[in-house]
Amino acid sequence: MATFTTTKLGSHTIKNRLALAPMTRGRSTRDTAVPLPSKAEHYSTRTSLGLLISEGVFVNDSARGWLEAPGIYTEEQLEAWKPIVAAVKEADADVPFFAQLWHTGAASHKDLQNGKQPVSSSDIALPGESHTPTGKKPYEAPRPLTIEEIKQTVQDFKQAAINALEVGFDGVEIHAANGYLLNQFLEPKYNKRTDIYGGSKENNFRFLKEVIEALLEVLPSDKVGVRLSPNGAFNGMGSEGIDEYFRYYITELNQFNLGYFHVIDGLAFGFHNFGEPMTLAEIRELYNGFIVANCGYDSLEKVEQALETGADVVAIGRSTLSNPDLAERWQNGWELSEMIPYELFYFGDDEGYVNIPKYQQQS
Repeated sequence: MATFTTTKLGSHTIKNRLALAPMTRGRSTRDTAVPLPSKAEHYSTRTSLGLLISEGVFVNDSARGWLEAPGIYTEEQLEAWKPIVAAVKEADADVPFFAQLWHTGAASHKDLQNGKQPVSSSDIALPGESHTPTGKKPYEAPRPLTIEEIKQTVQDFKQAAINALEVGFDGVEIHAANGYLLNQFLEPKYNKRTDIYGGSKENNFRFLKEVIEALLEVLPSDKVGVRLSPNGAFNGMGSEGIDEYFRYYITELNQFNLGYFHVIDGLAFGFHNFGEPMTLAEIRELYNGFIVANCGYDSLEKVEQALETGADVVAIGRSTLSNPDLAERWQNGWELSEMIPYELFYFGDDEGYVNIPKYQQQS
């Protein structure tokens, strides 16, 4: 099976074609966004997969938009990440571990921003609710970033990438998907700017392009990935003619010789219903480099199909929650464990997060 063959990701040899998808799971301090020690076990027990991508990590204070999610911009946060990454390397030093760099933008609330108004491309509120310290509250209308603030945010992404390598990560993924800040600039429905950061495909792409270029000043290109969600409806994404925008964005990524392009091509997270879904085969025609496919690949058969269609690696999310040894289970035909309760997905303590038995521990 192609799933269990090796491949090259930059200087790394990937032992199989399975990756841990980035999943926000909380388990960080509420006020300071410091990752808790339990993350060491959570990530290190999933090294049966060939590539690990961390949950989204905030690049600065204004990036915060999810209760108890971690950051990577303060000394306290960096010190907490070091033993987490070290645990992964101790479990399997050959499995590359990438940190996903995240800014939520308008997908936030002033209660998570020390009373400050969230920021975005324009002043349009997203649909949906934010998990705040006092419960769910509707997203608020954001404040458009100034050009000076955009430039500073680019530098914050750059510094976060430097920080990630300092604590031991092998590379970083720029989160420009799922309706968060960079996606809010890419999305014409939410980007109503009239300056150089809006009004055309080229201008909408400019912010993401500047983030990529800034990271390439300090990291080799094979240590940088980018995540996009051309089909996604999460956080209200989707506009008339959006497929043409994403064809442009994906084609533009070719110039950077990235480590990988992570695309949420599957529809399990919802489809925006504008036009037809962009298929993995179409994406393969547009993008010349290493592709990580994601969303809804919950069986070995679906993974094999994605690899045949053009993916180099397939990122698996929820199936790994109760099966930290998922690759071994699939390779050996072992039964999967039942899914953990949904209420343990995003928040909580150790339950549903660590101490999850592997197959050989159950039998």
